[in-house]
Amino acid sequence: MSKPRKPKGRPISGWLILDKPLDFGSTEAVSKIKWLFKAQKAGHAGTLDPLASGMLPIALGDATKTVPYVMDGRKIYEFTVAWGEERSTDDLEGQVVRSSAARPTEEAIRALLPKYTGVISQVPPQFSAIKIDGERAYDLARDGETVEIPAREVEVFRLSLIGSTPHLAHFEIECGKGTYVRSLARDMGRDLGCYGHIASLRRTFVAPFGEEDMVPLADLVALEKIEDDAERLAALDEFLIETGEALSDLPHVAVNDDQAHRLRMGNPIILRGRDAPLPAAEAYATARGKLVAIGEIAEGEFRPKRVFATQ
Repeated sequence: MSKPRKPKGRPISGWLILDKPLDFGSTEAVSKIKWLFKAQKAGHAGTLDPLASGMLPIALGDATKTVPYVMDGRKIYEFTVAWGEERSTDDLEGQVVRSSAARPTEEAIRALLPKYTGVISQVPPQFSAIKIDGERAYDLARDGETVEIPAREVEVFRLSLIGSTPHLAHFEIECGKGTYVRSLARDMGRDLGCYGHIASLRRTFVAPFGEEDMVPLADLVALEKIEDDAERLAALDEFLIETGEALSDLPHVAVNDDQAHRLRMGNPIILRGRDAPLPAAEAYATARGKLVAIGEIAEGEFRPKRVFATQ
């Protein structure tokens, strides 16, 4: 029997909150970060189009196990809508499919905002990663097919008009998982009778990470000039955020070394005392500041569901 192949790269774990530049795809960005850090494994939480910039949380190693929790977090975008044209991709990349000489007033824009706040129904763009009969919508659209994408409910917590000119309007939105800002621009343009598309889009927040956590790609690439591998990798690792920070919205249990060992073996631990946490379907445990396990708190126990190796 052949021996299992040893994974290439370092068993490094943590989150790198990349400030993704324009004209750089999310998959390309993850590959670059994985290569820079010489990581065994990498993934991202929430795709950003090449024409969008800003926050792209990238998980390395065991942090990839916490990606779903970041994917579900609230997001904040700043975006600009250009009025007068609707495009096939709902952004600058596509062909013009409808146009109008009409332009909305600021009063009309502000009056429309409540319609797009709260739980709303939204049809994703033709050029999106939504799967239709097992195929990505953007692959079908590139082949010239027009597909029926069903509407779905998304939640917009806040939508603000920052400023406007006759041709452009600048917004900030705080929204939940699955919200397409490109669809929002398209639908607002239709409602205002002038059509519209995204002219610029920047993500500034993905819960629980904020703007202060973002690292420009140029800062990471600049470290390539350090010739000593160990020194260069140590400098890169300074930018990593502890894996457990992705779970900061969940109940937290601090455990000692013996309890951490039991959890890593897949065994529950007893939670005693006046300060014992309340029951929770999902919680996380740390020891010495390092993530040990994700699990549930029930009947006076922490029961691990997913464990993390010693880092």
